[in-house]
Amino acid sequence: MGMHKQLPILSFCAHASNSGKTTLLTQLIPMLIKRGLRVSVIKHAHHSFDIDYPTKDSYKLREAGAVQTMIASNTRWALITEHRNTIEPHINTLLAQLDAKLTDLVLAEGFRHEAIPKIEVFRASLEQPLLAEHDSTIIAIASDTPLDCHLPILDLNNIKQIADFIIKFTIQSNYP
Repeated sequence: MGMHKQLPILSFCAHASNSGKTTLLTQLIPMLIKRGLRVSVIKHAHHSFDIDYPTKDSYKLREAGAVQTMIASNTRWALITEHRNTIEPHINTLLAQLDAKLTDLVLAEGFRHEAIPKIEVFRASLEQPLLAEHDSTIIAIASDTPLDCHLPILDLNNIKQIADFIIKFTIQSNYP
């Protein structure tokens, strides 16, 4: 990532959609911010998506063929980059787009096939196998039920416990 500091990244993954990854992240982010961390998020989408709409000028400009379109105001800006191939962007490519001066921790949602540290979100009611059984990059499991596993088991409903684990992980990972 060039001259940028290495950003600590931790992904939340699950075997299936609707496991509660987004809900968990929306609860964790405010708690981590209260503890002084500046948090950025990278979310994986399994399909094409739009963040603007056909009636908007930015949409019309992108549809006209612009490779990158930036929308900016006094409160936020967004960069839309078109890549016209079917290859998923690598997590390091996405991380390089973040401003390391603004971020202390990157939380990712998804990216279960990337070789980055992950917390698996597990719900027994979904009747799916544990990803951790075949993924050595999973460092803990956030579960709604007790599990017999060699990894730390975090209570999915105890946001403070999960935030404590993330802060400890970030410190122990020795990120600059």
